[in-house]
Amino acid sequence: MNINESAENYLETILILSKTLPVVRSVDIATELGFKKSSVSIAMKNLREKKYITVSEAGYITLTKSGKEIADMIYERHELFTSWLISLGVDEKTASEDACRMEHVISKESFEAIKNHIPNCQK
Repeated sequence: MNINESAENYLETILILSKTLPVVRSVDIATELGFKKSSVSIAMKNLREKKYITVSEAGYITLTKSGKEIADMIYERHELFTSWLISLGVDEKTASEDACRMEHVISKESFEAIKNHIPNCQK
């Protein structure tokens, strides 16, 4: 699974929006991320071509199985790192921003080790 940070962020955003909105559209993603709709449209085309999302004729964006797997992985990392940093005394805003950077660069092996080490996170 070779995917860049930008694509991971888009997939994670689609996942998060799908939890609160009945449908996800490019305009929703653009609003959430503060990007131009044209930039989001290009990204959605790339994600669609790589089969990470489907886009209906009405413009509704849905994660495919492979897209959801990536989004779930990134979202889990973000949530764990954010809560871990907050528990260490980092303010919420900084913790979330740092987690956003950390979630993309850590190996699966290192993430699993951290996850298994942090109390209340064991499988």
